[in-house]
Amino acid sequence: MSFNKYKLSLGVPESVCCVLWKLAYDIDKDAEDQNMYIDGMDSDFLSATGLLTGSVKRFSTMLRSSRDNRKIMCYMSGGLVALFFLLYYLVSRLQR
Repeated sequence: MSFNKYKLSLGVPESVCCVLWKLAYDIDKDAEDQNMYIDGMDSDFLSATGLLTGSVKRFSTMLRSSRDNRKIMCYMSGGLVALFFLLYYLVSRLQR
């Protein structure tokens, strides 16, 4: 059913019908844009998940390699936590 036939069958003034049709069209376009955006986010999350999974596997392999590496891994983990807090402190100071 075309737009003109639909407009005539309702018995609604043309201006109201045009406004409603444009509103429905804008909503449709907005929904399509949001769906494309969400699809892009899905692939971004999948790539981040793959990266994190690979990092955890490498970390686990290093921990299981031998007992000597556990001491090094403990120091590395503590160093990373300290680095995180240092960066957090520096960024919070720069934002003030």
